Amino acid sequence: MDVQIEPSWKEVLKEEFDKEYFKRLVDFVKREYAQYECYPPGKYIFNAFNLTPFDKVKVVIVGQDPYPNPGQAHGLCFSVREGVPHPPSLQNIFRELHDDLGIPIPRSGDLTRWAVQGVFLPNVVLTVRRGQPRSHAGKGWETFTRTAIRKLSEQRENLVFMLWGGDAKKNLPLIDQGKHLVLTSGHPSPLSANKGYWFGNRHFSKANEYLRSVGKEPIRW
Repeated sequence: MDVQIEPSWKEVLKEEFDKEYFKRLVDFVKREYAQYECYPPGKYIFNAFNLTPFDKVKVVIVGQDPYPNPGQAHGLCFSVREGVPHPPSLQNIFRELHDDLGIPIPRSGDLTRWAVQGVFLPNVVLTVRRGQPRSHAGKGWETFTRTAIRKLSEQRENLVFMLWGGDAKKNLPLIDQGKHLVLTSGHPSPLSANKGYWFGNRHFSKANEYLRSVGKEPIRW
């Protein structure tokens, strides 16, 4: 199957594209997009992969599934398009970033600026039906994205994996903690963050300290 995805990822994941689960997934996604309003727009489904080539990844942040509201999702977890108000989780991410590194709260919630520096920002599930969170869960995306994370762990060294919340932490067994830094915390959504499971995790400074320690350029958060 000829999947339109960044060449280095296409090479790493080429075996997945001909598997039965992926063919069923593609058929499902095509039907959903034909019958319903789904997000992100088709050209952005693999945006996280296209903006951050396999060999350029430094940091991995894993989300759940795309925002299900109009005009928000564009294929990067937690990110919204330029000019769109920051959803609550993103507000809390920026607040922690400010508390951790003193960085002013950005006007733009578009995290493309992170992705092009090597922050890989996939959701576990890459598509969603409008107004119905998790409506595309259990259809095969989880297998695909878990494979991507496992390949990063196996074939790359000295990456930072930030696993926020229960869904993200399910990827922990896929990651070799002997050669990567794994940072875990609660999810930045208000439900978790306001109970003390998010704020103060200092993941952004810890990631940059680690990257410097292994001779890599830190992220300009």
